[in-house]
Amino acid sequence: MNFLRGVMGGQSAGPQHTEAETIQKLCDRVASSTLLDDRRNAVRALKSLSKKYRLEVGIQAMEHLIHVLQTDRSDSEIIAYALDTLYNIISNDEEEEVEENSTRPSEDLGSQFTEIFIKQPENVTLLLSLLEEFDFHVRWPGVRLLTSLLKQLGPPVQQIVLVSPMGVSRLMDLLADSREIIRNDGVLLLQALTRSNGAIQKIVAFENAFERLLDIITEEGNSDGGIVVEDCLILLQNLLKNNNSNQNFFKEGSYIQRMKPWFEVGDENSGWSAQKVTNLHLMLQLVRVLVSPTNPPGATSSCQKAMFQCGLLQQLCTILMATGIPADILTETINTVSEVIRGCQVNQDYFASVNAPSNPPRPAIVVLLMSMVNERQPFVLRCAVLYCFQCFLYRNQKGQGEIVATLLPSTIDATGNSVSAGQLLCGGLFSTDSLSNWCAAVALAHALQGNATQKEQLLRVQLATSIGNPPVSLLQQCTNILSQGDKIDRRGSKIQTRVGLLMLLCTWLSSCPIAVTHFLHNSANVPFLTGQIAENLGEEEQLVQGLCALLLGISIYFNDNSLENYMKEKLKQLIEKRIGKENFIEKLGFISKHELYSRASQKPQPNFPSPEYMIFDHEFTKLVKELEGVITKAIYKSSEEDKKEEEVKKTLEQHDNIVTHYKNMIREQDLQLEELKQQVSTLRCQNEQLQTAVTQHKDQYNLLKVQLGKDNHHQGSHSDGAQVNGMQPEEISRLREEVEELKHLQGCLQSQLAEKDSVIEHLKSSQVSALNEQTSAAASPRDSEQVIELKQELSTLKSQLNSQSLEITRLQAENHELLQRAEVLAKSVPVQGESENVVAAKTTDVEGRLSALLQETKELKNEIKALSEEKTAIKKQLDSSNSTIAILQTEKDKLDVEVTDSKKEQDDLLVLLADQDQKILSLKSKLKDLGHPVEEEDESGDQEDDDDEMDDGDKDQDI
Repeated sequence: MNFLRGVMGGQSAGPQHTEAETIQKLCDRVASSTLLDDRRNAVRALKSLSKKYRLEVGIQAMEHLIHVLQTDRSDSEIIAYALDTLYNIISNDEEEEVEENSTRPSEDLGSQFTEIFIKQPENVTLLLSLLEEFDFHVRWPGVRLLTSLLKQLGPPVQQIVLVSPMGVSRLMDLLADSREIIRNDGVLLLQALTRSNGAIQKIVAFENAFERLLDIITEEGNSDGGIVVEDCLILLQNLLKNNNSNQNFFKEGSYIQRMKPWFEVGDENSGWSAQKVTNLHLMLQLVRVLVSPTNPPGATSSCQKAMFQCGLLQQLCTILMATGIPADILTETINTVSEVIRGCQVNQDYFASVNAPSNPPRPAIVVLLMSMVNERQPFVLRCAVLYCFQCFLYRNQKGQGEIVATLLPSTIDATGNSVSAGQLLCGGLFSTDSLSNWCAAVALAHALQGNATQKEQLLRVQLATSIGNPPVSLLQQCTNILSQGDKIDRRGSKIQTRVGLLMLLCTWLSSCPIAVTHFLHNSANVPFLTGQIAENLGEEEQLVQGLCALLLGISIYFNDNSLENYMKEKLKQLIEKRIGKENFIEKLGFISKHELYSRASQKPQPNFPSPEYMIFDHEFTKLVKELEGVITKAIYKSSEEDKKEEEVKKTLEQHDNIVTHYKNMIREQDLQLEELKQQVSTLRCQNEQLQTAVTQHKDQYNLLKVQLGKDNHHQGSHSDGAQVNGMQPEEISRLREEVEELKHLQGCLQSQLAEKDSVIEHLKSSQVSALNEQTSAAASPRDSEQVIELKQELSTLKSQLNSQSLEITRLQAENHELLQRAEVLAKSVPVQGESENVVAAKTTDVEGRLSALLQETKELKNEIKALSEEKTAIKKQLDSSNSTIAILQTEKDKLDVEVTDSKKEQDDLLVLLADQDQKILSLKSKLKDLGHPVEEEDESGDQEDDDDEMDDGDKDQDI
């Protein structure tokens, strides 16, 4: 700080230190000081001197400042001072030019210092690396410095940035900066960077520039935004103008849809600010960039369709018909709508349907034409309306026919309540304003451009010139006005009206022999043309002479020799006698040599600085270029060559007629073949549906078959009781009663065996068991008979199921045969070349057989459905029988086991009784042997006692 005070104090104290010495000392201090603070103070002092003493600081300090940027990057303050100083040296901003008596132009200084700075490309790379710093005091001065470099020497700096690694990507990060001043200056930097450099434009576009810029425009309020919106729109124009790749990327990215909100201006249109007008003007220009006629046709067409689909064209038409729109915005909107609809049939049809909000509603075309023929309207607006009308008719034969139809007698409104487009054009064509004459003539010529049908239709137009006089044709009235020349007092250019009428007549007569015949039928026309061409007039009239020569040449070239007095050969002889062939060709060449001819041939839009320059139409220049050569050849051809050419033409016409006839036949046959193909396609679709239905039935059958097996297994293991309760309740209840009876008998047997009675009671119980056995034996055959009956029923159901399966197989085979027959019928469709009767007969046969196939298939479906239902019922019966048989078999097995057990117990009892009798007999025999008398009663009583004791003992042992 002490050093800075000393320097500044010395500078203000007196003349002992000059500015150069002070700057030199500061530079030495920057270069030699080891303390960062001293270097920082010195750089700050250089910054303060750089505005006033720009040249001295630039010469002496630039190298030291660049060195500071390289070595002191860790200190953001000194870097900021160095960048600001370099900016002051290089920039040419007017507010920074404070030195009034400078002898050097500031532009030269800026470019020279820029050249010194970029002489070492590393300096620009260093500056790009500094832009990565987030510090505001480093980033913002860096953006300003690089922008100034690009303004001074754009192409060299662009090339350095382009070859720098990630150079463009670093600059794109500026658009995402949260600080608006850096973001806004970043937009200005990208403007300068992308100017006239296609490679950088592509890189910036693919770095998501469109998305970011459109977001900024939306955030700032679209057309109501400030200067930032204007800067973003200019940058978008730089990226899109004359860059087909970026235009395609913009369309494919669906960014056209995001442009629609820009033009939602609302109903309150009063009080348009200057910034809003500028923004909307740039927005309209951006739309025109995408649909410019100079773009590739395919790209323009796709953008036009996208604008219609997203509603952008509709929004523009709303502005077009709104009130309170500034004149320059309205003019630019008309030009924009013109190029959006040019050559696009869908957009042209929509524009034709737009009505102005008037009472009664009028078509927008009529309202615009009223402005075109009104001499009080601004010149640029009238030019815009003419351009809009030309674009509406460009390659639009439908629109041309509608315009011409408004002139025909059958379509003219007799009440006069509404004004048509044709009436407005005629009014302008015959008014006293030369500019209206020219605009109406050119507009009417565009209604005939490339449309022979409308050229012939326009010959029918009749005009009522005055009361009491017969009507004259439009063609005759045009020639009448043309022949009057300057006799009628008109406002504007002297030759403008005649040039417009001559262009209309040349367009009308070209490629239309009928119109040529009508023109030549008026005997005054040819003498007028030859007289105009033969005269030696001033330089201004030479253009009219050239156009008269072109009209006469068209009358020769497209002459069909239907008028004997004006055949090709006679007209050529007339030219040779009165004008001379060389003089005629020279006058014809005046058109293409005119200074305004080349200007009109460049762009379709009629863009003229003043009405005096409005001479040629763009489409007419194409016609001149096309006809000038062929007319020259036609003038120099001899009669023999003409005859040969006529013969060749007739031959070619005959050939063309034959070709056209065959083309029509082929076209008709193609239509018939297409219809037959559609029928075959329909039959195939129906056949495929039938095949699909059959396949579904097969799948359902297989699925039912699988489910049948699973259900049998499932029902056998889990649902016995439920199925028994659901099937044959009487038989099952009877069987259950028999089982209960058998169980009761078994219980009786068990109770009887368990009783500890006497042997006699055992004998009684055995007798009861014998009776039960007889009962059981009587019941068992009855069960066997029922089982046999159930088995027979099961076998019957199985046989029915097999027969049903065979029937289904037979139906499937018949269906397959029907499908093969349908395919054979599809292949038997007639090919191209057969007569119509044969095709119709075969088509009827195919339809009849197809209906029969459909009926048979329907019957098959019904039979398959009935069989499926019957099969389901059989399946249920079979399941019920199987479950019943299984239950009966189980009960029978249980009864057999119980009977066997009862028989075994009875046998044991009989054996026991036999043993007891044997023992009693043996004891009696022993008593007799011992001589003991045995009485029968005693013996019987003792025997009973002994038997009781022994029986008890045996029972105990058994237990």
